[in-house]
Amino acid sequence: MSQSILIVDDEPDTIELIGFNLKAAGFACITAGDGAEALKKARSLIPQLIILDLMIPEVDGLEVCKLLRRDVNTASIPILMLTAKASELDRVLGLELGANDYLTKPFSPRELVLRVKNLLKKEQTESEKGETHQVGELFIDIPRHLVTVSRKPVDLTATEFKLLTILIKRRNRVQTRDQLLQDVWNYESMIDTRTVDTHMRRLRDKIGKAAKHLDTVRGVGYRLNDT
Repeated sequence: MSQSILIVDDEPDTIELIGFNLKAAGFACITAGDGAEALKKARSLIPQLIILDLMIPEVDGLEVCKLLRRDVNTASIPILMLTAKASELDRVLGLELGANDYLTKPFSPRELVLRVKNLLKKEQTESEKGETHQVGELFIDIPRHLVTVSRKPVDLTATEFKLLTILIKRRNRVQTRDQLLQDVWNYESMIDTRTVDTHMRRLRDKIGKAAKHLDTVRGVGYRLNDT
C-alpha cells in the first residue's frame, strides 16, 4: 500500500505540481486548500507525512503545525514546511513549532521528493527501533511521543521533546549548546545559545523532580545523567 502524503496549499497549480511528482514516486496524495481542512484530514486520515504551506486561509500554517504537535494522534507525523517565506526568522519559527524540514518556494520537485523520502525513512527507522528510555522516574516512549514522570504524563512541545530525546539517547555525555542548536533546531550556524538555555529551563520546570537528572556543565552545555 502506498504511503499517503497530505499536501496543504491554497494554490491549485502548486498542489498539482507536487501531486504529480509524488505520485510518480509512488506516493498517494491527499490535498487540503486551507488550514481548517488540513487539520480535519490530518486527524481523520493520519497521513504518513504532511507538506504544509504557511500562508493559507482559515488557519495559517504555523498554527496548524502547532495544533498537530499538541494532538497525541498527529504529534509524530513528519511535517515539511513549503513556503515563499524565506527569511531566517520564518525558518527558525517553523522548526521551533515542530516542523521536521523547511523548503522555500520556488522549489525543485526533485529535491522535494528526495526530502520527503528522507523524512519518511528517518521516521520508519525510529518506529522500527521501538525506542523507549527510562532514567529513574523519567520515561520516554519515542514512537508514541510520550513522556511520563512517575507514570504521570508530561505535556512537552515538539522542540522540548526532541531536546529531551537527544539528551537521554546521549546520557552521561556532555552536549554543547552549539551541538544542541544544530541537532534540535537544525541551525547551520550558531544564532543564539540562549535559545538552548531557555528551553532547558522550561523542560526542567515541566519534568519536576526528574530534573535532577539534567546537569548544567558550566561554560560548555548540558548532560542527562542516569545516576
